[in-house]
Amino acid sequence: MIKIRKAVRRSGLAFAAVVLLWTAIRPATAHVRYVTEDYPDDGLEFTIEVLTDPVNALLFGTTGLLAVAGVGAYLWVRPTIPDFEVLQSALQEYLTYVPWMLRLSLGLPLVGAGFIGYLFSPSVRTADLLGPALQAEARVLLIGIGFFLLFGLATRAVALIGLATYAGSVIAFPTAVLALEYVPGFIAIALLGGGRPSADHLLERVASSPGTYYSRIDPVHRWAGQFRRRFDPYTAYVPTVLRIGLGATFVLLGLGEKLLRPGPGLAVVDKYNLTAVVPVDPGVWVVGAGLAEIAFGIALLLGLLTRATAAGAFVLFTITLFALPDDPVLAHITMFGLASAVFTLGGGPLSVDSWLESSVEPERKTTPSGKAERRSG
Repeated sequence: MIKIRKAVRRSGLAFAAVVLLWTAIRPATAHVRYVTEDYPDDGLEFTIEVLTDPVNALLFGTTGLLAVAGVGAYLWVRPTIPDFEVLQSALQEYLTYVPWMLRLSLGLPLVGAGFIGYLFSPSVRTADLLGPALQAEARVLLIGIGFFLLFGLATRAVALIGLATYAGSVIAFPTAVLALEYVPGFIAIALLGGGRPSADHLLERVASSPGTYYSRIDPVHRWAGQFRRRFDPYTAYVPTVLRIGLGATFVLLGLGEKLLRPGPGLAVVDKYNLTAVVPVDPGVWVVGAGLAEIAFGIALLLGLLTRATAAGAFVLFTITLFALPDDPVLAHITMFGLASAVFTLGGGPLSVDSWLESSVEPERKTTPSGKAERRSG
């Protein structure tokens, strides 16, 4: 009986050694296959192959469990960190600049897209898809929308025109959907207006002041206050619009550009020799980036730890820009701006963060001095 047990143990050890040797060699052979051969056409099959590799599965599983455990522990304890409270208070002072932030985030890349010659997404080149006359019209339209947004002139109307233009571009050229971030950006600008500083604000002040010559010839900005009051009830949902739009964009990019179409990502890994930076299977780079973007997107869609997620997205964009010199900077400016706006505004209504904050209120009590404090325990 003892001999049988020893034989079983030795067989188990030998099997484990073979498995370890096989899993250690397989990533290297996979690296050669991915880099030297044609990139895979079936993205789903490629993603499943990467995830089912034992070493990769262990890596992804451990990383995922640590992330879930960390978020779960934070939500369970909900520590009161004075630094975060001060930061949140400071961000309240920036709320008035959110419309300006959004106008810059959409206006700059639209002007650049018009001059370079693409429709919203760098993958939709006007020279390849439109005739000379339509190319010129498309460029003028995008540059015009961009400049009007930058100046903050007729802001709400221009935002709606931009939204309709983007919808038409997606219908004509479905690849433009990769620039989905323009949708929440345009909607948010249409709700908020130009804000300050903007041409609309200046013209409204002059037009609404009695005795000015401009007020006699500009009936539009004179009545702008009435239009603004009609939009005011809906501005509370701007954080929700931006958060959901940015989250959906992340999920779309993670699925469409990484998991289901890994070829371009593998080409980037090969071009910049990223496996020398972190010695893992090239597929881990691509699938890992896709899963990270999807995770960021889901967190934003739920409104879970929104500011932390937006800050992480901002860091991810920054690393991408500095690490990959050929990455089109203009294509990321809108994402940068939306992430900054979400970081400033927070999760807003219809978010897990909002629900968590409301659930904390019953745990607070009021001291005789009138200050609220959190109950211990």
